[in-house]
Amino acid sequence: MNVHILADSASDLPYSYFEQKQLPYIPLLVHLDGKDYEDGLTIQSISVYDAMRNGSVPKTSQASPEYMHKLFTQLAEEKKQGVYIAFSSELSGTYNTAVMIRNEVKETYPDLDLEIIDSKCASLGYGLVVKVAANLAAKGAKKEEIVKAVEFHCTHMESLFTVDELEYLARGGRISKASALVGGLLNIKPLLHVEEGKLVPLDKIRGKKKLLKKVLDLMHERGEKLQQQTIGISHADDLETALEWKEAISQEFGATHFEIEMIGSAIGAHVGPGTIALFFLNKLPE
Repeated sequence: MNVHILADSASDLPYSYFEQKQLPYIPLLVHLDGKDYEDGLTIQSISVYDAMRNGSVPKTSQASPEYMHKLFTQLAEEKKQGVYIAFSSELSGTYNTAVMIRNEVKETYPDLDLEIIDSKCASLGYGLVVKVAANLAAKGAKKEEIVKAVEFHCTHMESLFTVDELEYLARGGRISKASALVGGLLNIKPLLHVEEGKLVPLDKIRGKKKLLKKVLDLMHERGEKLQQQTIGISHADDLETALEWKEAISQEFGATHFEIEMIGSAIGAHVGPGTIALFFLNKLPE
């Protein structure tokens, strides 16, 4: 591999994938019940979801600057090219910290060749971009080719999120407690999407069936050649619903390639158990 791909835990790819592909893994940090953990390493998301169901309110913070400094220095000393695809800068300070640390390392190693890309993506949408880059790198693609592909996929990645319990968004200050109470009583399911790297409300829908229909309508409206794509579905401890969405999308569009993963602790701590997220491209590369 001529170019080394770096990514962080907000990509919601399992740590085993990073091990298998020999990719550096940068964990975000999770603070739960007075203790600090490394996402995907010293804590798994299922533990976070169980704690949230029992009333805990986990917090998260960006990846460790010290860890980044060590990783970037190693790249420089080994004279390796690198591309770090980072969690959206609108959702975490990790990207900005990575740029700062790269500049620090370059003071000692001015030849450090590390491209840092703000993915403006989250969860498995981000993870799908990482996989594109890793596959290209494994085939011996040049850094410029990888960067171009990454930027294309980041730009054209559609991300749809729905949460199961508005209460979790209320705990994190994303919505008011009154809105959460009313929404829960009316069985309202909020639909959100990623816009310019931010998670923003798109619609409010009553009931799971109507929600899925709305999602399929949006895929018709925004997607391109979905049967040729890899569709990403991530879930916060709700594999059953993720598989229901997979079946519906497969029947509606003839899609056969899916990636299904658990939402990790870094994102799951803010959206709560039962969240489902969907990812697809609105344009395919030529």
